[in-house]
Formats: sequence, C-alpha cells, structure tokens
Amino acid sequence: MDTFGFPIAHWEAAKAEARAAMIERARSQGTLSYTELVSQISTIKLEAHDIRLDRLLEQVARDEDLAGRGILTVVVVHKSGDKMPGPGFFELAEQLGRNVSDRVVCWIEELRKVHAQWP
Repeated sequence: MDTFGFPIAHWEAAKAEARAAMIERARSQGTLSYTELVSQISTIKLEAHDIRLDRLLEQVARDEDLAGRGILTVVVVHKSGDKMPGPGFFELAEQLGRNVSDRVVCWIEELRKVHAQWP
C-alpha cells in the first residue's frame, strides 16, 4: 500500500480520522465538503484538491464497501457547484460494480445506503 512518503502509522491514523468524520456526517444524514474533511485530518497535512487525499478516500471507500457498508466516501462532496462527489468517486463506484450511467441516481442511491448504515 502506498502511503505517499508518510509513515504507515500516520497514514493509517489519517484514514481513521477521515473515516470517523465521514461516519459522523453520515449519522446526521448529511454530507461534508472536501475542505471540511481535510480540516478534520490532523495527523498529516492534506489539501482538498490533493491527489493523496484522493488515494486516502479510495482506500477508505474500498475497505468500507468490502465490509458491506457501502462507499462511505459518498458523503464527501464539492462545497459549491454541483455539491456532489468528484469524478474519482464515480470511477471507483463503477469499479465496485455500481451503475454510474446516471451519476445523480448513483450518488443518491449510495448516499441512502450509507446513511442507513449509520443511524
């Protein structure tokens, strides 16, 4: 697993911080922006448009989907514009077997699934 030069313990701690922030937001049936998410990761420094954040989110998403809880990263969205997840989410969703032909429908269905996992 690539940790992008960070010690593995720091990378794993950052993933845990990100996961906790996403679960907290899922429990409130909401979403959070990429900027909000990175502000809640203190172990390592990441920016909202950082390729390393994309990889961290991908790892969390794969772990959560493998555990049967859906793609947790569905709650992370653009803070303006479409207010939906970025293109990386949909690429991964397709790899994980989701139908992404209508991105809005895909996003809403996955968001409902994740919200239901974290009452």
